[in-house]
Amino acid sequence: MSVFEGTNPAAAPPLDQEPATLSFVETRVKGKTIRVPAVRAGAANIIVRGKFLRTAVVQDEELVEGDRITDPDAVLRQLKQSGLKADVFTFAQPLSDPSPRHNYHFEWDNLAVAQVSSYKSWWAELSDAVQRAVKKAKKLGVVVKRAEFDDVFVQGICGINNETPVRQGRSFWHYNKDFETVKAENATYPDRNIFIGAYYENELIGFVRMVRVGKVAEIINILSQMKHYDKRPANALMAKAVEVCEQEGLAQLVYCNYVYRDPNSSLTEFKRRNRFEQMLVPRYYIPLTLKGRLAVALKLHHGVKALIPLGVLRMLAAVRSRFLESVMASSKSAAQS
Repeated sequence: MSVFEGTNPAAAPPLDQEPATLSFVETRVKGKTIRVPAVRAGAANIIVRGKFLRTAVVQDEELVEGDRITDPDAVLRQLKQSGLKADVFTFAQPLSDPSPRHNYHFEWDNLAVAQVSSYKSWWAELSDAVQRAVKKAKKLGVVVKRAEFDDVFVQGICGINNETPVRQGRSFWHYNKDFETVKAENATYPDRNIFIGAYYENELIGFVRMVRVGKVAEIINILSQMKHYDKRPANALMAKAVEVCEQEGLAQLVYCNYVYRDPNSSLTEFKRRNRFEQMLVPRYYIPLTLKGRLAVALKLHHGVKALIPLGVLRMLAAVRSRFLESVMASSKSAAQS
């Protein structure tokens, strides 16, 4: 699961001293790199996502070090002066500051957070099933260790990406990407990256990428080969990630959202079993246009999909999964004939 993708903004002058001008930055949407207009606001770049409803967001928000949006009024002035076209501006307070501080409409954003007082205490709280999975990986010969981000490691990532075009019942964005693209996507924030690899018979069968943000480690990606699922590399990688956090003096390990839509999804269950807990932070939604005001009032700022009942979404996801599996099966039969 790769989510926080982009470039690391350099040090910025105080917000009230910045010229409100547009620049262009690269970001990735659904696995594709695009150039988008941006406005610099303190330590962050503000970019726009969406077509019908244009939403101004902080690029790689969870990875911004230092102050993010401490003065939203000043940022709103910057956005207006720059001419960046957006209907809604959204930002969240950091995990270290969970009490609402601004007089704007907000909703609670949920994060998956594991507290890392020590690896020993984290391990002691795991269920027997998860402990057995980690031990099984080691018993079957899976070696998990910190890895250097070199060409050999990138080639290993390519091998994992290209194992299958479908993961978790949906098209996999990173399937069949070339070496240089994979290298560039994983090379951002080079001074703060931590890579961990799971190896079986010297082959990379799984990896974790984390980025340090102060005393927090943000998981950017954790992925393993499906054909080695029986060796439980994902559990072994998560255990190593917690161990590395302790070694690096990092107090919390964050794995994106705790719940996206379905609280009973396999991803949420994986987080729950590995001692992640839900923590809430306020996320603000500030309308900038009439369309934005209507969207927030009608709760359309999360997209139409958010209005679909969960039961219907589960049914549609099952249909999509069966369709993609049939397409894969047909492709394999054609290739073998």
